[in-house]
Amino acid sequence: MRPDASKKIAKATPKGGPNPVVIGAIVAVVVIVAVVVAIVIGNNSKPGTAVAASGSSVPVGVVGGTGGGILANPGTVKSNAPTMDLYEDFQCSNCGHLEQAMGPQIASLVQAGQVKLVVHVLSFLDTNLKNDSSTRAANAAACAADAGKFLAYHRAVFAGQPAEGVGYTDAQLTAFAQTAGMTGTALTTWQRCTSTHQHAQYVTDVQTASEKAGVNSTPTVKLNGKDITQTLTSPQALVAAVKSATS
Repeated sequence: MRPDASKKIAKATPKGGPNPVVIGAIVAVVVIVAVVVAIVIGNNSKPGTAVAASGSSVPVGVVGGTGGGILANPGTVKSNAPTMDLYEDFQCSNCGHLEQAMGPQIASLVQAGQVKLVVHVLSFLDTNLKNDSSTRAANAAACAADAGKFLAYHRAVFAGQPAEGVGYTDAQLTAFAQTAGMTGTALTTWQRCTSTHQHAQYVTDVQTASEKAGVNSTPTVKLNGKDITQTLTSPQALVAAVKSATS
């Protein structure tokens, strides 16, 4: 298992801002045979290497306001399906473990319209790991949402996740777009969106909104607003929770 970045958190107070809120303890999540240890989010979640917010437009598919998550399966959700909110940081190795263990089952539920999947891509690990990869990857995923390729891009990023702290190169982020099926004009538009950091302000807003909502670690999985992360001991446990939450 990769090193846990939660052990590297340095407390700091933003200049001119309020004292940081000390957020939660580490949540242990057992997923099949892997122990997924959640990473504590610092309230002063600013990128270690600044990425200019060249644009503030909200990407396609956002629900719940400016800092809301992206609806991953619009148009395929059954009327009685519960809402699953998934909070992840693309640099979070434990989020990678969750995707490996639960991703196929989540994809199956999404394809069948049995859940309304809303993904909140966080960026706090930029501070902990002193890079800007979480912000750049989150912006790239938001740009993929504009192209109708959010879920495919999300899947590609986690499949190609480097060791925690190494970060993503621009070439890797572009390769993920191609893996997600973007070509021609769609790829060119995505590249323009990423190179101008079109959704950088949205990425910041998601981080802020998630903290205000009480999300203090990643990965966090909620079903109809209830945190079920610690109950996800197997894909079957996830299916049971969804069935129980289905009205």
